[in-house]
Amino acid sequence: MAAVHVTVWDDRDRVGGGRAPTASGARVTPEAAAAPALFVHNIFTWGSDSTYGFAGQRPLADSRRLLMMDRRGYGDSPDTAHSDFDVDAEDIVEVLDEGVSAVGLGGAHLVGHGNGAVAALIAAACRPDLVRSLALIQPSAFTAAAHHPVVADLLGRVRDGAPGIPDGVTPEQYLRASTEGLGMTMPEPTSRRLRAVATSMRERPIWEAGIPLEAVRSAALPILVICGTWERAPATYREHVGLPLMAVAESLTDSLGGRLLRVPGYYPHTQEPATVNAALREFWG
Repeated sequence: MAAVHVTVWDDRDRVGGGRAPTASGARVTPEAAAAPALFVHNIFTWGSDSTYGFAGQRPLADSRRLLMMDRRGYGDSPDTAHSDFDVDAEDIVEVLDEGVSAVGLGGAHLVGHGNGAVAALIAAACRPDLVRSLALIQPSAFTAAAHHPVVADLLGRVRDGAPGIPDGVTPEQYLRASTEGLGMTMPEPTSRRLRAVATSMRERPIWEAGIPLEAVRSAALPILVICGTWERAPATYREHVGLPLMAVAESLTDSLGGRLLRVPGYYPHTQEPATVNAALREFWG
């Protein structure tokens, strides 16, 4: 049994078991409808969350089973002392192995956002036989684009001892600084949200991740990279976060021979879910 919680969405019964037209009007084959998709979230959130997670992707459950994984320390998964992308990758493989390989369809479609996309990349490199395709939403794979000036500047700052989280800072204070402090709206500080923030505060630094580009290239997986355009983002957030993420998206697309989709805004799957969902439907086939 997998060590993490997975929320399962499957609405195919409402549209004739995947053989009737989907909500998008497209007709899907039984084979495509039966191929599940596993989603892996970023920080401050969990799989089914409507604020930063994948609640906006629920309409895709009309044509396939969606697996919304909660990383350790998030959502309904057990606590962890230190969240780690390598451990997350092992959990992804376990979920895929248990919930997908038994179906015998050549793997699942794997979708990751932010730090979850880094774990998805590592998992796909480890067990490409379990992965049918790989969609990366604003992946935090900074070390894979270290040659880009704006990413090199970011890595230089954090590696040279940029201030960490001061002692005594509470999850609510950190959430406020990470949202209102950058000109964004702070979500309601529920106990569930604050637990996710506390876990995020203890995550292994994402710039320590080694991105297995060659292994993913060798697997010849279909790759879709989705990135915001960031023109509506607060200026500070765009400068310090958006520009490096856009550079990473462009670099990964080139390195992996994928396709890049640019979406207005800075949280593509929550701000523009219809656009992202349409792209995923087309990508999955």
